[in-house]
Amino acid sequence: MPVIFFVGWTSQSFRYKDLIRSKYAYVTEYDSLPGEHILLADRYTELLIIQRHREQSETEEDIRSKGEKFSSHKESEKYSNISLEEFFSPDDHGVVPKAVILQGSSGHGKSLTAQKIMLDWASGKLYTDNFDFIFHLKCKEINQISGQKSLVELLRYSHSLTPAQISQILQHSPERVLFLIDGFNELELSQDSMSNWSLPTDVQTPASPESTLKALLSGRLLPESFLLVTTRSTATDTLSKLLKKQPQRFTEIMGFSEKGVKDYFQRFFKEDQLLQTQAYEHVKANETLFTACFIPVICWIICTVFRERHKDSMEITNVLDTTTSIYVDCMSTLLKYHYQGLSQSVPSLLRSLGQLAKRGMLEQQVLFDKKSVSETIPEPDRIPFLCKFVFRRSRQETMFSFIHLSFQEFFTALYYALLTDNEMKREVKRLFRNLEDIFSYLNLDDADERKSKLHLLPVIRFLFGLVNSEVSGRLMGTYNLSVSPTIQAQLKEWILKVIKERQERLPLRGHANLFVLYCLYEFHEEDFLRVAMDGWEYIDLSDLPLSRMDYLVIHYCLQFCSNSTYVKFTHSATTAEEVKLLQPEVNSFEKFR
Repeated sequence: MPVIFFVGWTSQSFRYKDLIRSKYAYVTEYDSLPGEHILLADRYTELLIIQRHREQSETEEDIRSKGEKFSSHKESEKYSNISLEEFFSPDDHGVVPKAVILQGSSGHGKSLTAQKIMLDWASGKLYTDNFDFIFHLKCKEINQISGQKSLVELLRYSHSLTPAQISQILQHSPERVLFLIDGFNELELSQDSMSNWSLPTDVQTPASPESTLKALLSGRLLPESFLLVTTRSTATDTLSKLLKKQPQRFTEIMGFSEKGVKDYFQRFFKEDQLLQTQAYEHVKANETLFTACFIPVICWIICTVFRERHKDSMEITNVLDTTTSIYVDCMSTLLKYHYQGLSQSVPSLLRSLGQLAKRGMLEQQVLFDKKSVSETIPEPDRIPFLCKFVFRRSRQETMFSFIHLSFQEFFTALYYALLTDNEMKREVKRLFRNLEDIFSYLNLDDADERKSKLHLLPVIRFLFGLVNSEVSGRLMGTYNLSVSPTIQAQLKEWILKVIKERQERLPLRGHANLFVLYCLYEFHEEDFLRVAMDGWEYIDLSDLPLSRMDYLVIHYCLQFCSNSTYVKFTHSATTAEEVKLLQPEVNSFEKFR
């Protein structure tokens, strides 16, 4: 009878939601110990999600931007946010989508967003008027299922309902059901599953798991139901061939907004307000790290680094890692958790990424066509450091990029660091030739012109960081990657020559001096810093607005100065409090003007 069925269904729904709430309330982080969990509410931070495809020029600007410019670009009107609540709302014409695509690059929070949707729905906060049931299908888990399974059997694997209950729900009110297909890019699709033959049309009909999923996507199975599919950009074109349900809504996770980054730090360090403030201020002062924090997984890694280093010291200035070492942490985490089951070995992959990155940096290119990428990297669609874009001009064109320019800079430096001695003589000579006019460019007054000429500077800073003995030791110990002592010797010789020549002839000015100090800071080898700083008698940092990170770099390097070193500050923004950051290495203000 209809009434009895409705009551029974309601009780099933209540029990199902109870189990979902208990199952989805906690997250297990990458570094969690067995049995260690964190409340989702203590980690999940609202993401910037847009509802449109980006043009190529916008994409390039996003990749190239850093720091405040990157933040303001994301806050512009063209990136108006769509909330999770609006995913299944009517559009301007009153049309409700049957399928929503949630695209995002690796580590941007797709799966955590899926978990948030499940928890909020089960808690009565989301889609209560839209759906009586939401079923979460994780593609990574579906890959592990062998044999032929019906949709009812697939849902039984990860949900608490009985097959009879699931069948009843799907057959009686499919229009009140949402399938959340999470991680489509991880689904292992055979050639047979890409064809249309033998797709099931009934929830009880057994088929291969990928065929059952394809039947859902195409609308041949439960056409009245709704879909929400999360995927990396690298698999969007494959998804578009399979997803036939109409109408559709496309959304893309852009990462955090600036407010989102700050909110994440507050959640992560909620037990220690002082550490939260210090960590956020330090990261915001470091243009490269601050930009990287807009990627949620990188933000988590950076927060974790601060937390772990802080355990042994009360002063955060004493535990601040170099930017390079933090990027090595980011690389290791993405490789460990987002790069599995591929044919190319990790050392081979890293060299291939370096080769691609280097070519782009020398040509000032951030977007790469599919053909050239595939020639360098066998399976680019599945690499966590790359994004994939489809641009429509006179014809459709597929392009790749690194997840941000800073990662392209890092992998370029890694390329040079891993060269053999024979390769190095040729390649590094060419690199230094590109840097011949570097210091005249650094003295340019126009900031935009200066940046356009100095695209290789971040590569050099990362390169100094990679030849640090601790960092190179980690690369050898973890990936059996050897950083040649020859490149370290060449960099040391080059930086000493720069300091000596400029002391004797045309002294370095503000930006040039700061660049040299950053190189020495990334190198972080005390014995060499004593040699380098001892011969540096005059450091001109005048007319230069300095960030907190700049002061920390100067503070570190000044520890190794001789007492006769003269440092010049004349910028009006320099305060006594900021100069205090340079103490106790400076015992009096006689060194400063």
